[in-house]
Amino acid sequence: MNRDSRLSSILHVLLHMAHSDVPLTSDELAAFLGTHSAFVRRELAGLRELGYVRSEKGHGGGWTVSCDLSRVSLRDIFDALGTPQIFAIGDRNDAPTCLVEQAVNSVLGDALRDAEALLMERLGQVMVADLAAEFTRRMNTIPHCSNRNLHDEP
Repeated sequence: MNRDSRLSSILHVLLHMAHSDVPLTSDELAAFLGTHSAFVRRELAGLRELGYVRSEKGHGGGWTVSCDLSRVSLRDIFDALGTPQIFAIGDRNDAPTCLVEQAVNSVLGDALRDAEALLMERLGQVMVADLAAEFTRRMNTIPHCSNRNLHDEP
């Protein structure tokens, strides 16, 4: 099963950007994720259009946070990414003629809608600043830890 990790990835780079005193390039952000810089640019472009981040070209340029993260929820970021599919579970057939399959689809559909609503509610309650505070708390427990060497720590 392929998982859509864009939300996790973008939250990851947002926290690096929030804790950096200087703009971070797409290459630097991609290195944090172990991915290609084109992925970072593509995904952050949507956030830039909504005013969450900004980018500057040229020497000393890069990506920075351009909003108050205490006013941006995980749901906001999820929506900015185009509301990725949450569950890989789905109906075997969207319009079954079999009464058994109709019953299965009905019950599973209700359960999935309820689960999705609960998740969306929770994502709306957690602010990106809450993640940044948790990150800072964890970072402060590791001697000599900085934003740049986080991925080298145990």
